[in-house]
Amino acid sequence: MVGSSWLPWGNSVAMLQRAPTKGGVRMLICGVKASHDGGVALIDGQRLVFSVETEKLDNGLRYSRLGDLRRVGEVLRAEGVDPAEIDRFVVDGWWAEDGLDEPGVPICDGGRETVLPVAPYLESGGVRDPLHRYTFAAHDFGPRGGGYSSYFHVANHLLGSYCSSPFAARGEDALVLVWDGGTTPRLYEVTGGTRAVRLVSSLLPLPGNYFSDFCSHFEPFHRDTTGMDRESRVRHHLSVAGKAMAYAALGRVEPAAFPVFRQVIAGFPSISPDNAFVLGEKILANREQFMPGLSNADIIATFQEYLGRALTDRLTALVRRRFPGRRVNLCLGGGCALNIKWNSGLRETGLFTSIWIPPFPNDSGAAIGTACCEMFRAGEHTALDWNVYSGPRITVGDLPAGWTATDCDERALARLLHTEGEPVVVLDGRAEIGPRALGNRSILAPATDIAMKKRLNLIKDRADYRPVAPICLTDRAAQVFEPGGADPYMLFEHTLRGDWARRVPAVVHLDGTARLQTIDATSGSATATVLAEYERLSGIPVLCNTSANLNGRGFFPDVASAARWGRTRSIWSDGTLYTNPDPTLRGTAP
Repeated sequence: MVGSSWLPWGNSVAMLQRAPTKGGVRMLICGVKASHDGGVALIDGQRLVFSVETEKLDNGLRYSRLGDLRRVGEVLRAEGVDPAEIDRFVVDGWWAEDGLDEPGVPICDGGRETVLPVAPYLESGGVRDPLHRYTFAAHDFGPRGGGYSSYFHVANHLLGSYCSSPFAARGEDALVLVWDGGTTPRLYEVTGGTRAVRLVSSLLPLPGNYFSDFCSHFEPFHRDTTGMDRESRVRHHLSVAGKAMAYAALGRVEPAAFPVFRQVIAGFPSISPDNAFVLGEKILANREQFMPGLSNADIIATFQEYLGRALTDRLTALVRRRFPGRRVNLCLGGGCALNIKWNSGLRETGLFTSIWIPPFPNDSGAAIGTACCEMFRAGEHTALDWNVYSGPRITVGDLPAGWTATDCDERALARLLHTEGEPVVVLDGRAEIGPRALGNRSILAPATDIAMKKRLNLIKDRADYRPVAPICLTDRAAQVFEPGGADPYMLFEHTLRGDWARRVPAVVHLDGTARLQTIDATSGSATATVLAEYERLSGIPVLCNTSANLNGRGFFPDVASAARWGRTRSIWSDGTLYTNPDPTLRGTAP
């Protein structure tokens, strides 16, 4: 099955030798994302070999840019791949940054400042083919020369979602809804048999930045960004949406306020990402007139619901009109596909045969998606063979003095979790691709004490309204959660059945929901084995799962980083338990 049929090979070069294409000659495609959420991905034929996001190297800041063009070669060589082997380099499209006349990304080349020209953000200038291929000779990523190609930024979300889907694996058609920060929600149709890709319609006059930029006007998300450098402003902006989605659980939805949003938005003379700021300013300046009695959390919850309903209503009407009597496949791509409220609303329509969202719908998957554009357009493959654990490998590094290391298999780790009730950092194999920890770069903890949620938020320096996710074996999810079923990437909303909210209170969000991650017992993941053994010991198939990282940075790249952080007594990695010599640091914030 696409997405779970293989585990990353221990040696990338050995992996490359396994994927011949037509005529016995493989095509190696290297995808590059140069702007925020920078990264490098490699596709061999149709198989994803790896995807390395900049933030997951050396405890990088979240949403880090690529930084330097030479990093592409460094990443390839670190994975055992000679850049001379690459057949095609392809770079994600973008807009004209910093006043440039043409789309391009300001970047360094060996420390020298330059601009990398790329394709536009979306179809424009008379170009209507969603997969139009641009070529540039401004930079050679490898010694073979030949420059690089580039596709619209929207196209990376479009094909990153479709090519990773089970629909592509079966050669089926699908609709793909792309809603990203700089563009309105756009519905495309992909015809699997003929490789035809066409724009069906733009759905709403609302670019995807609306929710985050609107929420940034209200506490606790308002910041005076005038003194920030450009990268800090971008980083703050990108961090708001996920936090605001969680904060909305503190509020109530007030449908009577929907007409206010509708009226103000209708008054804008054109569609622009800047409208979101104006909307926020107008509501804030007139909140007693427009939103009397509503708290900040109420306003945020109401606006989130307004946007979700607007999207669902418009998409439902369009699909019923354009595809009457049919239940169709739907893929979601773009940063807005990380909003589980909106995803669940689309699922609840019952209009779609199935809904697919990859674990990397935002720009964290842009290097993968842009490589998929080249793969798809080359005409040999439409489906990507991939595994979610394709990020950087874990290493150990130099541990602080006094830490001890002992052999510990997954069953022993489960016993430790059950008997001690302590959180444990789990760093195993290759990291997850995408923004969410899915068992390989996680902090696992028992969910049976409601105090565990507060404790985990404390040690991670997070606000107390932030949720802690449950991780559960797939075949037990329907017993514990409603609707349950497979949700391997935390992309839909669930509630707890029966008395399970009492039994695992640490994973219940403030509004009674849970952001579930399921994991197959046969997946080969160490965390799956831990869960199975933990259930055998405790009778509970659920643990807490939150990401293992420094606040505001990517996943821990090595055991030493987690040990220096030192906020849990134990770190488990690849069959070894590393133990903190100072019990006073045991799971508490400094």
